[in-house]
Amino acid sequence: MNVVPPRRFRFFKKPPTLPGFALSFGFVVTYLTLLVLIPICAVLLTTAQMGWSAFWDAVTDERALAAYGLTFGASLCAAAVNVVLGFATAWALVRYRFPGRRILDALIDLPFAIPTAVSGIALTAVFAPNGWVGAVFARYDVPIAFTRGGVVLALIFIGIPFVVRTVESALLDLDEAPIEAARSLGASRAVIFWRIILPECRAALFVGFALSFARAVGEYGSVIFIAGNMPYRTEIAPLLIMTKLEQYDYAGATAIAVVMLVVSFLLLLTINLLQAWTRGKAKKS
Repeated sequence: MNVVPPRRFRFFKKPPTLPGFALSFGFVVTYLTLLVLIPICAVLLTTAQMGWSAFWDAVTDERALAAYGLTFGASLCAAAVNVVLGFATAWALVRYRFPGRRILDALIDLPFAIPTAVSGIALTAVFAPNGWVGAVFARYDVPIAFTRGGVVLALIFIGIPFVVRTVESALLDLDEAPIEAARSLGASRAVIFWRIILPECRAALFVGFALSFARAVGEYGSVIFIAGNMPYRTEIAPLLIMTKLEQYDYAGATAIAVVMLVVSFLLLLTINLLQAWTRGKAKKS
């Protein structure tokens, strides 16, 4: 009588090609626990000690609501502008060859390379009332720095690389056959753009918009210099958290942090779903 040995649980149906899965998996779980799970649990536990009534009062305070409105409103406006500007920039980099193209391509990644505080100081120096650009607008009583428009400007600066790089990859993979066929049939440039090019880049635009929005929601360094940081007017939510920490209001700071944490988690979930949809669409095509 043959005895069938018990089946052991395996992560793979077949042995992995490269060894060391157990070691790498353990390392990933360890650093995720130390760097992500434990800090998040600490924030949640600190907030849980407040009680629901105190938590609700902290997150619905008039100053907090004003900070939420500016943070999410400015992030939404910046992401929408970045979709338009990012698509135009990516289109120029992919479809045309012109002097200084490589320099422009390198400058797109500048917000990734420099510290956010440096970008905030630079934007403030340029768009302040006595700056190069700000002085021109100041003549017509149109302030840029230390206003909500300055916040949007800073968020546009730090978020545009996400849209450019996402759309750029989609344009590089664009099939030229339908475009040439439409041209041969007499289709105008507008029809080709709206009927062929834009639908192919729609998923990349959604992903770029979500990435730019998520980056803007948590931005701090490049905004605090150009915003003016006036409560109820130009104070963003991350700055309000820092202000409450400096006032030793740890419960209020963690309550607002939980709100931002939930929003960030939902944004990351949306980005992952959009990327999965993009990959599925690419496989079908």
